[in-house]
Amino acid sequence: MGRRGRPAPPDPDTASGEEAPPGDEAPPRLRPRSLMLTYLGNYVLGRRVAVFSGSFIDAFARLGVGEHAVRSTLARMVDRGLLARHRAGRRMHFGLTPRSEAILLDGEDRVWRRGVLNTDWDGTWTVLAFSLPESWRRVRHDLRARLAWAGFGPIGNGTWIAPSAVDVPALVDGLGLDGRLKVFTGPAQAPTDVPAMLGEAFDLGPLAAGHRAFLRRWDRPEPLPGAPDDLARYLWMTTEWLELVRADPRLPVEHLPDGWPAVRGQRLLRELRGRWEAPARRIADAAIECIEM
Repeated sequence: MGRRGRPAPPDPDTASGEEAPPGDEAPPRLRPRSLMLTYLGNYVLGRRVAVFSGSFIDAFARLGVGEHAVRSTLARMVDRGLLARHRAGRRMHFGLTPRSEAILLDGEDRVWRRGVLNTDWDGTWTVLAFSLPESWRRVRHDLRARLAWAGFGPIGNGTWIAPSAVDVPALVDGLGLDGRLKVFTGPAQAPTDVPAMLGEAFDLGPLAAGHRAFLRRWDRPEPLPGAPDDLARYLWMTTEWLELVRADPRLPVEHLPDGWPAVRGQRLLRELRGRWEAPARRIADAAIECIEM
């Protein structure tokens, strides 16, 4: 975990050299649910289909994820409203829900359109304060996860800040928080020490380390030569990057340290996408079994 409960990025290695240590030739350690969301976003989103459970098992076997973990992930995602079951004969299929479609579209926008670099900040901050009963532990967890995804960082006493104007009603929709939030937007006023406030809300050390680990793994002529194919490489790479994006508050570039590694990482991501996206899709499309919805 990062400071004040903020999720830490994967592989928090603090080394900054360009040569890859031996462990960085291995695939990143990623949760099956994160890999599942990447798979769904790339090969199911935008199609009115439900995918046969066996297709998930076969696809994730090439990532080293076993059948039990895949079935458990699918079941948990159904329980959380992220997938819907559809039976066809004796076969079980899984399709997207409106909630998962919204999450996947937002992730696609963050990764491929907006990116992790805020180059046009107008000085607007969003300040959000909340106080929830101790018994609302699940709601508090979901709220904090959504705030972190939207670029908020905590500054104490249930107060979070984001360096942008955030559509908070859309962000917290469905959590039942009417009357429990206080939200303000506007520029910071003197005598606010903006750099100090950013340092309090956002722990950039682990985030920079995560970006450097991404570069060590992928910024090489032939990344992961032992991978079974380009589908595995593409899913691993985009999922690792999405985990970084999820933890990245997209701070204004004027407040980032010189040589911020996300600049190079984002450029590399797009270069490798150009290499692997088409062959990965051919492999995925050939292997997927689904029914029309």
